[in-house]
Amino acid sequence: MITAKGIKPVAPFLHRFDNLYLFGAFSPITGDSFLLEMPHCNSQTFQAFIDKMSNQSPEEFKILILDNGAFHHAKSIQLPNNMAFIFLPPYSPELNPAEKMWRYFKDRVSMIAYHSLESLQAKLSEVINATTPQIVKSICGNKFYKNIYQHAFNV
Repeated sequence: MITAKGIKPVAPFLHRFDNLYLFGAFSPITGDSFLLEMPHCNSQTFQAFIDKMSNQSPEEFKILILDNGAFHHAKSIQLPNNMAFIFLPPYSPELNPAEKMWRYFKDRVSMIAYHSLESLQAKLSEVINATTPQIVKSICGNKFYKNIYQHAFNV
């Protein structure tokens, strides 16, 4: 929160620490998205995410741009046949279009004191359900990714 110098910011808060983890992938080209809420963030839940994602439109080849999270590199990860990973250089989250979507979601669910994890889940579901492919493309669809796609597929 940004305030003038010497002004203490005022924001609602609760001292409670429940967690949920939202895994997601977003296409800057089509605006398609795939989101999955998980109870933990580890290699097993990441494997479940990529398995479920690979089954969505299984004829489509999917390229995931990933940061260097330890669970992304786990030796136990079984890469589906219709998927490839591209790992970003260290400390470069601005290169990942998904980071802009996470900011979009956070901006719509933050600054509210949720009294239960279920109320946060409900608000997050509301925001996700209202997110159209046009919104995804407008947030993720930078020229760099569009140009690469157009060049690769002569579109």
